[in-house]
Amino acid sequence: MAPFAKPESVLRRADELIAVGQNAAALEALHDVIISKRSRSVPLASLEPIMLKFVELCVSLRKGKIAKEGLHQYKNISQNTSIATIELVIRKFIQLSEEKVQEAQAKADQITLDGLDDLEATETPESILLSTVSGEQNKDRTDRAVVTPWLKFLWEAYRTVLDILRNNARLEALYQTTAHQAFHFCLKYTRKTEFRRLCDLLRNHLQNIAKYAHQPHSINLNEPESLQRHLDTRFQQLNGAAELELWQEAFRSVEDIHNLMTMSKKMPKPFMMANYYEKLTKIFMVSDNYLFHAAAWNKYYTLVKTQNKSVTDEEQTRMASLALLSALAIPVISSKDNGYDVDESKNKSHRLAALLGLSRSPNRAGLLKEALSKNILKHVRPELRELYNILEVQFHPLSICKKIEPIMNKLTEDPELVKYVKPLHQVILTRLFQQLSQVYTTVKLDFVIQLASFAAPFNYDSATIEKFIMQGCKKGELSIRIDHATQSLTFETDLFASDNKTVTDGPVLQSLPSDLMRTQLTRLATCLNTTVSMISPEVVEAKKEAKKAAFVKALASMKEEHKLALERKAIIERKKELIETMLARKEKEEAREKALRLQAEQETLKIRLAEERRKREEERIRAEQEAIRKTESLKLAESLKNKAGVELNDEDLENLDKDKLVAIQIKQLEKEKSEMASRTKAIGKRLDHVERAIRLEERPLLAKDYERQQKADRVYHDAAVKAHHEAAVTKHTHELELKRRMVKILDDYRKVRHDMEEKRQEEFAQKREAARLRIEEEKKRRIQLYREHKAEMEARKVREEKERVEREAETERRAAEEEKRRAEREAQTAKDKVEEEERTRRLDAIAAKTREKDAQIEARLSSSRTGSAAPVLPSKFVPSSSGGERPSWREREAAKNAAATAGATAGETSAASPSTGAYRPPAARSSESARREPAREAPHETPREEEPAPARRPLFGNSAGGWRDREAAKNANQ
Repeated sequence: MAPFAKPESVLRRADELIAVGQNAAALEALHDVIISKRSRSVPLASLEPIMLKFVELCVSLRKGKIAKEGLHQYKNISQNTSIATIELVIRKFIQLSEEKVQEAQAKADQITLDGLDDLEATETPESILLSTVSGEQNKDRTDRAVVTPWLKFLWEAYRTVLDILRNNARLEALYQTTAHQAFHFCLKYTRKTEFRRLCDLLRNHLQNIAKYAHQPHSINLNEPESLQRHLDTRFQQLNGAAELELWQEAFRSVEDIHNLMTMSKKMPKPFMMANYYEKLTKIFMVSDNYLFHAAAWNKYYTLVKTQNKSVTDEEQTRMASLALLSALAIPVISSKDNGYDVDESKNKSHRLAALLGLSRSPNRAGLLKEALSKNILKHVRPELRELYNILEVQFHPLSICKKIEPIMNKLTEDPELVKYVKPLHQVILTRLFQQLSQVYTTVKLDFVIQLASFAAPFNYDSATIEKFIMQGCKKGELSIRIDHATQSLTFETDLFASDNKTVTDGPVLQSLPSDLMRTQLTRLATCLNTTVSMISPEVVEAKKEAKKAAFVKALASMKEEHKLALERKAIIERKKELIETMLARKEKEEAREKALRLQAEQETLKIRLAEERRKREEERIRAEQEAIRKTESLKLAESLKNKAGVELNDEDLENLDKDKLVAIQIKQLEKEKSEMASRTKAIGKRLDHVERAIRLEERPLLAKDYERQQKADRVYHDAAVKAHHEAAVTKHTHELELKRRMVKILDDYRKVRHDMEEKRQEEFAQKREAARLRIEEEKKRRIQLYREHKAEMEARKVREEKERVEREAETERRAAEEEKRRAEREAQTAKDKVEEEERTRRLDAIAAKTREKDAQIEARLSSSRTGSAAPVLPSKFVPSSSGGERPSWREREAAKNAAATAGATAGETSAASPSTGAYRPPAARSSESARREPAREAPHETPREEEPAPARRPLFGNSAGGWRDREAAKNANQ
C-alpha cells in the first residue's frame, strides 16, 4: 500500500501525468487520495481542487462508477462543514457531462456532412447495399457510435447525483435543480424509457423520506419550503409526461401531486392548479373517460375565470366552448350508474373524483346544470349554443340529425374540437331513440337509419344501429325489441318499471305510461289537497297563520341564536388556538430535547471516533513503513534478478537488507556498462560502413529525381496560375453586375438614410430635453428631501437634548433620595444597636443578682446540714476546687449530696430530734422548743457525743431536704 501523500503533491503529480497523456494513472492517484480514510482530516480548501480535477478526469474517461464512489466519499466528508463545496463539485460534474454530449453531437453532425461527397446524389451504392440489410440511415449509425455513449454517461450522471443528494435537507435545493435538468434531458432527446425510470426513482426517494426521518439533516415535508419544492418538481414531471405523451406516467404524477397537496397546509398557486387541471383534461381524454374529462374542464374554467381577471374574450370563449362541449359529449348511457358496477369501479370513480377535489363522483346532468349556473351559454360559440338547445331543450325526433349535421361539420373543421365528434354521435343516437320512444310504438329499421344519416365516416348501417340498441338495453337505458322478420323496432313500455332519469334528462314531450302509473297516488293526493283547500278556506288560513307565527318566532330567536353561535365560535377558536399553542410548545420542547440528545451523542461519537482514528493512524503508519521497506527490498531484488541475472533465493531475500542489495546492484550496473560500451563501439563501426555504401549507390539517382520534380512543379504552377486568373475574372464580372444593380437604388438609399438621421436627431433632442427636465425635477426633489431631513435631524437633536437633561435631573433626584434613605437606615441601625446593648447589660445584671441569691441559699443549706459556722459569701467569692470564683456544677452536686448524708445520720443518732419537715402536735413542738432553749443559753458548750446538737432548720422543706436528700437517706438505710 502506497503511503498517504499531501493533496498538493498528488494534484501536482496528476497534472504531470495528464501532460504526458496518462489520464488513467492520474485518475487512479486522485481516487486513492479521495477514498483514503486520512482524507477526512484534510482541509476542504485543499481537497476541493482535487475533486474538481477528479470529476474532470472521470467525465473525460467516462468512469461513472468511480465518479459515484468519489462523490459519495466527498459528500460524507464535507456535508457537516460546507455545503457550497459539494454544490460546486456536483454542478461541475453535470456541466462537464452536458458539454461532452454537445461536443459529441457536433462531431456526429460534422461526420455526417463530411460523408456527403455529392449533394445531388440521392442514393449511393454503399447506402443502397446497407439499406438492404439495415433500416438505419448513416446519421443513425453515426449517432449510435458517437453520441449514444455520452448520452448514457449523462443519464448515469443524473442518476448518480440524485442518489447522492437524496434525503438531505441541506442539499434539497440542488436535488430539485438536478431533477429539473434530468427532465429537460429526457424531453430534449425524447428519452421515454429514461423518463419512466426517473419518475420511479423520484417516487422511491419520496417514499423513503418517512423511512429515514430519524437521520440527521433529513427532509421534513411539514415545512412549507420543502413541500413547495417537491410540488414544483412534480408539476415539471407532469408537464414532461404530457409532452412525451406518457399518459400512464402523467396519471401517476397527478396522484403524486394530489398526495403532496393533501399534506400541504395551504393550496398551491392558482397558475399551478390551472396547469394541473389542464393536464388532467388531456389524460382523461386519452383514456376516453369523457365524464371526468368534462369535470376537469369545468374545474379549469372555474379556476381561470375566478383567478385571472385579465383573460381576453377570445380565450374565455374558447374555454367556455370546450367546457360546454365536453359536458355535452358525455355519453348518456355510460355516464349512468346501472346498479351492477363492482366495488372496484366505484373505488376508481371515487379516487378520480378525489383527484379533482370533488366529494362524490360527477354526472352529466350535474355538470350541465353547474355550467348553466355560471351563465356559460353567454360566452360559448353560437353553433355550440344551438347544439345545446337541440340536444337538451328542443324535441324534434324526425329532424334532430339534420339540424345537428351542419354543426358537426363545423366541429370537424376545428382541430381542437374534432375529438368530441365521435362521442357526440353517441349522444345524438341516444336522444333520437329516447324521443322516438315517446312518439312511436313501432318503427321500421330503414326509417331509423334514414333519420340517423350523417356524412362519411359517421354514417350508420343496420349492424351499427343494432349494436348500439343492444348496448343501451344491456345498460337498462333503452327498452327496444328488434324484429328481424319485419325489420322493425318496437318500443316496449312496462307499466311497473322503476324510475329511470335518463329520459327525463333530455326534452320530454309527454309522460310515459310507467310514469303515469308510478305517480298516480301522488297526483290523487295533489287533487284532494286542492279540493280540501277550496271547500274549507279556513284550513288554508290556519296554515298561513301558523307559518306566519313560525316566521315571527324564528325572527325573535334569531339574534339570540346568532349571539350564541358567535360565542360558541369564539370558544372553539380559543380552544383551537390553545391546542395549537400547546402542540407548538410540545413540538418545540421535543425538538430541543432531540437536539440536545443528538448533540450529546455526536460529541460522544466524535470523541470515540477521534480516539479510534488516532489508533488506526498509528497502526497504519507502522504497517505502511514496514510494507514500504519490504516492497522496496523486493523490487530491488526482482530488478537484480530480472535485469542483472543475479540468482537470489528466498533465504537471501530475507537476510539481505537494502544497503547490501544496492551494493550488488551498483556492481552489476558497472559490469553492464562496460559490456554496453564494447557492444556500442562494434555497432558504430558496422553502421559507418553501411551508411557509406548507401550514399555511394544513391548519388547517381539524385540528379534524375531533381529533374522529375522540376517538371511536376512547373505543371502545378501553370495550372494554379490559370485557375487563379479564371476565378479573378469570374469574381470581377460578378461584382460589376452587383454594382450595376446597386447603383439603381443608391439615391433611394441616401434619401432614406437622410430621413432616418433627421428623425433620429429629433428623437434624440426630445429625449435629451426630457432627460434634462427629469434631472431638474430630481434635483429639486432631492434638495427638498435634504432640507426636510436636516430639519428633522435638528428637531431630533433638540428633543434628545431635552430628554438627556430630564434623565440627568431624574438621576440626581433618585441619588438624593437614595442617600437620604441610607442615612436614615444607618441612624436606625445605630439606635437599635444602643438599645440592644442596654438590654443586654440589664439582663446580665439580673442574671448576676440571681446567681448571688442562689449561691447564698446553697451556702445556708450547706451550713445548716454540716453545722459549720462558715460565713455566707456572695457567689462570686465562693471558693471552688477548680480555682474560679464560682463553683462548678459538679462541686455543687457534691455539696448537696454531703449535706443530705449528714442530715440522714443526724436523724438516726438522735431519737429526740424528730423531723421538722413533718406535722407535729403542739405538745411536741413545746418540748422541742424547751430543749432548744438551753442550747441558746450556752452556745459555747460542746455538745455531748451521744447527743449531737440538732441541725438548723432549713428555710425550705423538711429536715431531710428535698427529694435528693430522701433518696440519699434511703440508699444509706439499705
